[in-house]
This record gives sequence, structure tokens and C-alpha cells, in this order.
Amino acid sequence: MSVCIARLVQLQLIEGEYHRKRAENNRVRLVPITAERGNIIDRKGKLIATNRLSRSVYLWPKEESPAQWQVTAVELSRILNIKSDEILEKLGQADYTSAMPVRISQNLTPEAFIALEERSAQFPGLEIRIESNRYYPHENLAAHLLGYIGEATATEMKAHPEFPVGMIVGKAGIERIADPKLRGIWGSRLIEVDARRRELRELGISSPTAGSDLQLTLDLDLQKTAEKALANRRGAVVVMDIKTGAVLVLASGPTFDPNIFTDKVTKAEWQSLQQTENPLLNRALQGYPPGSTFKIVTAAAAMQSGKFSPNSKVATSGYITVGGVRFREHGGSGYGVIGFPDAFAYSSNTFFYQVGMATGPEEISKWGHRLGIGEGNNLGLTGGKGGSIPTPDRKKQLYGQPWYVGDSVTMAIGQGLVLVTPLEMAMMVSAIANGGFRVKPHLFTSHTNTPETKPVPIGLARGTIDTIRAGLIAVVKKGTAKRLNDGSIPLTAGKTGTAEVPGGADNALFVGYGPVDNPQIAVAVVVENGGFGAVSAVPIAHEIYKVYFKKGARD
Repeated sequence: MSVCIARLVQLQLIEGEYHRKRAENNRVRLVPITAERGNIIDRKGKLIATNRLSRSVYLWPKEESPAQWQVTAVELSRILNIKSDEILEKLGQADYTSAMPVRISQNLTPEAFIALEERSAQFPGLEIRIESNRYYPHENLAAHLLGYIGEATATEMKAHPEFPVGMIVGKAGIERIADPKLRGIWGSRLIEVDARRRELRELGISSPTAGSDLQLTLDLDLQKTAEKALANRRGAVVVMDIKTGAVLVLASGPTFDPNIFTDKVTKAEWQSLQQTENPLLNRALQGYPPGSTFKIVTAAAAMQSGKFSPNSKVATSGYITVGGVRFREHGGSGYGVIGFPDAFAYSSNTFFYQVGMATGPEEISKWGHRLGIGEGNNLGLTGGKGGSIPTPDRKKQLYGQPWYVGDSVTMAIGQGLVLVTPLEMAMMVSAIANGGFRVKPHLFTSHTNTPETKPVPIGLARGTIDTIRAGLIAVVKKGTAKRLNDGSIPLTAGKTGTAEVPGGADNALFVGYGPVDNPQIAVAVVVENGGFGAVSAVPIAHEIYKVYFKKGARD
């Protein structure tokens, strides 16, 4: 009797408070409720990123001791295909004494669900819940723009103490940029359960706040067209509204399916992803030698510098010799004495060699920057290096080498040290199409026609604009892009480019705008190792124009 009484005194009086709290925690539970992530829609309201129902696996840390969790984690890892160390790390991060559940897996497969249900008695601390999970219905479409999501890292959790363990946040692209708006606020339910963890009644609820929907300037139909035409080749396509800077297409190839990042990426998925060359690289923001598309900058600098006028003519030939080196003409022979429009139409290299040397690298660099090259326009997305236009001082600083006349020759036709991103190429040609204004590219409809994105005049003379326009129109009417003048679309303007790549086939490029009588959009295309711009890049632009000019495409 004395032993029993002593034990009762110990349990009820000495340890009473401890056991009361433990019993209360076993009876009452605070269950987190995930918030639905906001939808992402295109400019016409079509879904690009949304949510769908899925099963998630949660563990209640207090249900087992740390030693017991060591054994349970091994068993769960076999079913869920998750390393046991990762399960234990999450439990440790939440604290084994925590009364809050920890999510360890999403998108539970039917096979895993059945296995867990059959063995539920072996996992007293496990719970399966129905939740909404991120879903990209168009799979790899606009993947580099949309980005992907993932669980918050330890650093992110520390920066946001309000995040529950397992919090999903944007990791790249729009998902990262707009994460505070998209993610919403999680809620919770206070429930009473019995000894078997069955819910008896709800004691209180704090409803979650869903994330806000986000509308992009992206045009889903044009994006589909661009990616289909690019056919997952290495390269990029950008389409932009020449008056507002709204980005209608931002395509990069090869691409990837962001759905694989909505759960733990498996080894097989990662290996499959690596079979293509740098699929996560956003090539729309990478600098490329622009080739002859850069002649737009050279022409603008030449006329704005006063060294040439819109009516200037230059004698062309099969080659010119500079410093004992022959710089050859496009096509092998000269075109006689011609002006800027014909120099664009025939893409005469010897014309622009001479114009570039006379104008000088400083003027070309200055006007290139005014047209948007090298200004750090990356839409807030990560991974873009941006374009660059060299000057003698810059070359000396970067490479410790002097500037040679040959550098001016290659610079004039977009080779050498010149790099331009596809996004910058679209900005460059937009300024010619819209009458001399540099637009600010943006991705959110809420930013269109706001003071922050107001086009900026760059000081191009009307004569300069009209002359370059005439040249770009001539390229389509009778030059290297005449495929666009087949009658299937209104008349457009543009410039092809073929840029040499050491050790590989040339890159194919194209920039243009249309229609000529009322310019609306600018198009920039790069196909790595695609050869001639007229062969690989122009057909992509042609498909985009066809879709855009269909009835209602511009609404």
C-alpha cells in the first residue's frame, strides 16, 4: 500500500503538472492548413500555373522518441523514396518536442499511399492529408520565365520565423520574384483527438489566406508558337510590344518541366534533365555575338555622330585590307557604291567595315547603350549576364591589350568582343520601330503604362530612324529576309545575322518588327549553331508573325 500511495503522490503531485500538459497535448492538436498558391495567368487570362489536389505526408514529432524515429525513418524512406537522413533532419529542425506536424513529402503516389495505409499501425506519428500542390498544366512551356518552387531552406526559415516547416516558396523565375504575393498565409485548426488520434471535434480555426493571382504580359499562344518553332534547340526567342515594353514571349531552349520541382527531384529525373545542354540556363538573357543585326547600332552611331548622313554612299568591294588582314565581303563580291538602305538589304560587310572605322568604337558603344544594350535589363530574373559593347579603355581594363583598327572592323558587324542578349536585341529594334524611344521590358500587366515603364527618348534624329527603317524594310522586300514577304502576313521589317562561333557552326539571328504601316511588336531570335539567319531564325519569326496577325491576336 505504501508503495502504491508513494507512486500516486509522485505522479499526481510531484509530476502532476508535467503529465497534465502531456495529456493535454495528446488530446488537443494544432493542425496547420496550407494556403493555396496564387494562379499565374497570361495577358488574356489563360492559366499558366495553378494548383491541384494531392496527398502529403506529415509526421508528428512528439508521437515517438528520437530513438524510435531513427527506426521509423528507415522504414518510411523505403516507401517514400526519401533518404532517412532527410526525414530526421526535418524532424530535428522542427524539434522532437514540437506539437506541430512536419510535412516530409508531397505528391504521394498511389502505390506509396496504399503501402502506408496497410502499415498505418507501424507509424503512430504519421498522417496523410489532402492538400493543393503547384501544377504547371503546360509542362515545359515558359519554364525559364515561370521558374519553379521548393521547400524553404534553413536560411529562408531563419529570415521568416512565421514559416512552418515544409513551407513552399518560389525558387526561380516569376515564382521567386512574386513569391510574397503568390504564397499566401497558412492557417491552422485546433482539434481534439482520442487515444487513436481520431478527430473528435474542432475547437477553433484560423483560415488560411490564399495567395493572390498574378497576370503576366505573356501571350500563351505566341509562347507556344515560339517554343514549337524553336523545337528545343539551343537558342532563344523574345517578342515585345514596341510601344510599352510588355514582354509577350520569352522562350529559351532547351527547356525543362518545372513540375518535377514540385516534389523532391529523383535521381532519374535529374539525370534525364542533364541529358540536354544546360536546360536551366535562360538563353534569352545571355549575351551572344549579334552578327549583322548589330549593323542597326553601327548605322545609328554613324549618322548621329555626324560622320555620315542618311544620304551617304560608300564604295563596296570583295574585301578590304586592314593591317595586312583581308576582311571579306558578305557573299564574296562587292555591291558597288551604295547607301544605307541597300547596305542593310544586301548585308554588305565592306560598307559597314568602313562606316565603323570612320565612326569609331566610342560612338558605337554610346549609341548601343542608348538603344538598350548592356544596361542590365534582365526583368528581375537571375542568371542573365547581359550584353556588352567594348571600347579601347574597356578592352585595356579587361584584357590588358590595346585597341586595334581590326577591332573596330569586327565591332561594326557585331563580331569580336560585342555581345547582345536576345532581350536587348528586341529593345534595340523596338527603338527604331517606335520612333526613337527606349522601352523598359517588363513581365507584369500591372506595370504596363506606368511611370516606372514609361519609354525614354534617346535622341535619334528623324532622318536616322527613317533611313534605318528603309533599310530594314528593304531586307524583307528584297534582301536576306524576303521569305517574310510571301504574302501570308502584312509587310514587316527586319535584319538577319550570322555570327561566327569558334569551333562550331555559325549562330543564326534575326531581329525585326511589324507591321510596317503600324508597328506593334518586335521579334528577336537566336538559334545556336543554326547557320544562316535566313535559314534558321527567319522561319521562327515567320511563324510568330502568322499567329500574331490572325484576327483577334492583338486584342
